[in-house]
Amino acid sequence: MFYLGSIKTQWASAAALLAAFMPGHALAEAAASKWADSDFTGVRLISAVEATGGLESVSLGLHFRLKEGWKVYWRSPGDAGFPPRVDWAGSQNLEKAVLSWPAPERFSILGFETLGYKDEVVLPISAIPSRIGEPVSFAAAVDYLACNKICIPVRAELTLDLPAGPPLPSAFVYSIHRYAVRVPGDGAAHGVTIERAEASGGGKDAALRVSASGIIPFVKPDMYIEGPEELQFSAPRVRLSDGGRSALLEVSVSGGKDRNGGLVGKNLTITIVDGARSAERSLTALPGAALPAAEKAGQPSLPLILVMALIGGLILNLMPCVLPVLSIKLLGVIRHGGGERRKVRLDFIASASGILFSFLVMAGVLTALKAAGASVGWGIQFQHPWFLIALTLLVTLFACNLWGFFEFRLPNGIYNIGEHSSHAHGLGGSFVSGVFATLLATPCSAPFLGTAVGFAMTRGAAEIFAVFTALGVGLALPFLAMAAAPGLATRLPRPGPWMNSLRRVLGVAMAATAAWLLTVLVAQVGIVAAVVIGVMMTFVGAALYAGRRLGRASAMVVIALSAAAFVTPNVLFSVAPPSVAGGNGEPELRWTPFDEAAIAGLVAGGKVVFVDVTADWCITCIVNKRFVLAKGQAFARLSGDSVTLMKADWTLPDENISRYLAGFGRYGIPFNVVYGPGAADGLPLPELLTQDAVLTALDKAALSPSASLR
Repeated sequence: MFYLGSIKTQWASAAALLAAFMPGHALAEAAASKWADSDFTGVRLISAVEATGGLESVSLGLHFRLKEGWKVYWRSPGDAGFPPRVDWAGSQNLEKAVLSWPAPERFSILGFETLGYKDEVVLPISAIPSRIGEPVSFAAAVDYLACNKICIPVRAELTLDLPAGPPLPSAFVYSIHRYAVRVPGDGAAHGVTIERAEASGGGKDAALRVSASGIIPFVKPDMYIEGPEELQFSAPRVRLSDGGRSALLEVSVSGGKDRNGGLVGKNLTITIVDGARSAERSLTALPGAALPAAEKAGQPSLPLILVMALIGGLILNLMPCVLPVLSIKLLGVIRHGGGERRKVRLDFIASASGILFSFLVMAGVLTALKAAGASVGWGIQFQHPWFLIALTLLVTLFACNLWGFFEFRLPNGIYNIGEHSSHAHGLGGSFVSGVFATLLATPCSAPFLGTAVGFAMTRGAAEIFAVFTALGVGLALPFLAMAAAPGLATRLPRPGPWMNSLRRVLGVAMAATAAWLLTVLVAQVGIVAAVVIGVMMTFVGAALYAGRRLGRASAMVVIALSAAAFVTPNVLFSVAPPSVAGGNGEPELRWTPFDEAAIAGLVAGGKVVFVDVTADWCITCIVNKRFVLAKGQAFARLSGDSVTLMKADWTLPDENISRYLAGFGRYGIPFNVVYGPGAADGLPLPELLTQDAVLTALDKAALSPSASLR
């Protein structure tokens, strides 16, 4: 037990402050060894007290400081590495020293999982003197492995002498305490309980499932398993329920040859960390029952997920938010009427490449955000005003281009790769159109897409990239089909004056898209700022129209207005705060704000609860409401007194809603769930709602628990 636990916080802080201002930092020097520095790391021994006094245990700390990108390992390093080891053989008046380990963080690189510390860490040490009250000389030979892109074994020789005398707190008492409280205990202090561990499967299907509960809802729990040396454990797949208060964490197990992965009956040490909270428990793995059929269906294999992602990407071409993109595709096909087959093929391959490139960029960004601990999901970029403003500007420019206000040209070296053309439609332009198609597709969802994205977001980087590549291929399939059969395009009528009228119509479609984006922006920056930005976009169009005569002056106006549009929300935000009420066009339905904690009480009272996770930028959500929820029998049932409607508005980032979605393995919207006496845990509905799906779920949820089992 650390001595610092018996020291009053005020006394410790005052003593530490006094020590910092003493000449030459005399107290600090007396309670710490010299730094043993290498090129990338440093380590020293520090003490929480200045003298041994009558203490039965002296609190020490092994203090590491690491340059950026370098790390040292936890007691169980994972797939590689070894932890710091300390040899106290040269010490005097020391019976034993026990090293403790603060909760580590996980490092995932190329599919390998390691556990350790970066930047700085203090490993608390409880040192027990052989003779209490006498001086102690600590001699620590420390061997540790420091890793970045390469790993370097380091040996440090540290010495620290503590005299006899009053055990006043040193300048390092806070540093040691700060990391001592991070050492996982039984979880009682943090309200976290590790309940049981069950092993199932064998060979490649071996898995360990751990159940845990928390008084406070879990946010992003991680789990570290220590067991037989021959076994390796993956990062956990987490499923939250009961409002986040229950967690099921499952890891894949490799290296075991027996049934159940060689885990049943083996002693395991399980550590669960969720932010500042942690718990640790040693237990024996029990044989687990087979997964319920429904749960197996919820955990498909990667090949099946990739097929679903491919189909979801293909269906995405038919979603409402992609209609403006289809207009660009149509114009591109018509432009090739009567053209050369080779040019047609290259053009569509370039467009497909733009789509695939965009999905790979999205996968990279989501992987980085996930590693940094941020909330991730499909379409989350629409929660940020700067993205909406940029996309509105881009759509406005495309509309102006279709109306002939200007010719949109990239540098010739990009636009005319592979061909020489007098107009702005080289391969570079086709590539850009593919990128644009992806941008406008992201606020929509489609059947299979939510399941595929949800699977990817609970896995590692490799799975995220694989799923998003399949989504990109699905969205690009119409382009690839044209590339495979260019004769379909070359049989169309040759371009002519009639195309000018078509361009104007398609320009109107793009302008309507820009107007819709501005309505989404209202919920984020307020109506005044959104109107001002809309006026600026109008002036951008006017400047481009006038630019055919004014030239460079017009270009400067466009640049100035575009820059001002990004500044406008910050200037006007305080004038007109965002208004998020009534933006989804269903005033007849009595929606109440989402309150996850209230659901259980409503269900216990016999109510059916319909939860709609939505956003102003989610077009599929709007389609579901206007054409299903606000029509026919579904509307009649939802309007009844026996149903409580809850709207979870995800237009802006909301950690509670993100956690709620993750509890169902979902990372995108639309998402609808029905609760009731017959469905206390909730019945998720498909992305695209139908009258039958809604009514069936309402009927099942309304049943009594006994009736629902028949």
